[in-house]
Amino acid sequence: MEILLLQIFIPLIAAAVMLIAGKSARSLAGVLSLLPLAVTAYMYVNFVPDASIQYLVNLPWVPQFGINFKAGVDGISMILLILTNLLIPIIILSSFKHEIKNQSAFYALIFFMQSGLLLVFTALDGFLFYVGWEIALIPIYFICALWGGQNRIQVNLKFFIYTIAGSLIMLLAIIYLHLQTPNNSYDIAEFYKLNLDSSTQGWIFWAFFLAFAIKMPVFPFHTWQPDTYTEAPTAGTMLLSGIMLKMGIYGVIRWLIPVAPLGFHDWGLTALVLSIIGVVYASIIAFTQNDIKRLIAYSSIAHVGLISAGIFAWNMQGLQGAMIQMLNHGINVVGMFFVADIIIRRMGTRELDQLGGIAKPAPKLAIAFLIIVLGTVALPLTNGFIGEFLLLMGVYNYNIYFAALAGLTIILGAVYMLRMYQKVMLGVTNERTTIFSDIDTTEKSVLLIVSVLIIVIGIYPQPILHISEAAISNLLEQVNQKILVQ
Repeated sequence: MEILLLQIFIPLIAAAVMLIAGKSARSLAGVLSLLPLAVTAYMYVNFVPDASIQYLVNLPWVPQFGINFKAGVDGISMILLILTNLLIPIIILSSFKHEIKNQSAFYALIFFMQSGLLLVFTALDGFLFYVGWEIALIPIYFICALWGGQNRIQVNLKFFIYTIAGSLIMLLAIIYLHLQTPNNSYDIAEFYKLNLDSSTQGWIFWAFFLAFAIKMPVFPFHTWQPDTYTEAPTAGTMLLSGIMLKMGIYGVIRWLIPVAPLGFHDWGLTALVLSIIGVVYASIIAFTQNDIKRLIAYSSIAHVGLISAGIFAWNMQGLQGAMIQMLNHGINVVGMFFVADIIIRRMGTRELDQLGGIAKPAPKLAIAFLIIVLGTVALPLTNGFIGEFLLLMGVYNYNIYFAALAGLTIILGAVYMLRMYQKVMLGVTNERTTIFSDIDTTEKSVLLIVSVLIIVIGIYPQPILHISEAAISNLLEQVNQKILVQ
């Protein structure tokens, strides 16, 4: 059996197993979540870091409409496979402390979503990419709607309307591109070969960009995000922030810019400016937050805005920075939301001004939280540093003034993150925080994994950067050549 088919369909089989697992669903989910990670480890060990597509699967699916089940892995996809299959076990483990009603359905939806995510990150057929895109959306909607907070229904409806609207516009662009290919194909290679005029590529650029910008989210398409992150159950928030928003970033790199290079040439500056506005705007809003989950949500918008800016700068440093920072952001934001979840469960509040002095009764939590905060603010020798350094270098090579504005994320990020740490962990304990208990075995396991990843990637990022280097270089060359020819 093709190893990539195994990678995509194991979570789907796991989802089916969950539905009949009954009371053993939780422990079984933990074990099954390791299988896709083991397959990814095998693929990584045998992966050749060049620009070629490896582990290719190309099977007729609906041949009369030019639809094939075509999927493969290059250096860009490989990093996203690592991200997805590394974080899913961590997210499942982090949920073990919660009393979840109908565990079978909850974990089945997570595995179902995982399968959709893997499909998005490996699809080389436009129709298959869209199917994966929607498969990933449906489970997270139900996870948030069924296990979310008090205002989950109205917040979730807004999230669903935003994302489905963007998806439908993208579908129109995919169908249009399909009809322009000589053999009415959905193959991404055929999309890349199309020589459409500048105005046509302009609307295709915006059709794709809207879908991707909503998912990431980029300013001003971000308004669904803070409410959704706050109301979603912690596992749902981790899935959204750690993995799902990377669908949009990946889509820009794989589909948007290579398919519509002239559209990118005409409108890339606009997208870059929106990204930088998002960095500054979200950082300032984060500084004003008293709710710990909303603060982390706005922090995420700022960090993703910088990743987006690095991509639209369209150079080697910016794109390599985007690739490694996708992985780093996923690790860091999952760690941040997990610490927030520990505090909320113990204290029954998300308000920063009701906390303080937790480091005294919970020193182990304080140390782990500090490592995650330092990774998030990009301290040298933490994972966030190399990613943000490359992203800012990429933006600097595009425009020094844009780099100065985008660089505010480091200053502002340090201010609101360290301020949050001070309010939560330092100072004098109050009546609530005096009885705060330190982390237990499960919580230690999650925070140890996250902390080790932050430090190891920060000290030695080369294995991650090496994976995507050739694929990024090849993509840059292809797009730049098309722009020059036109």
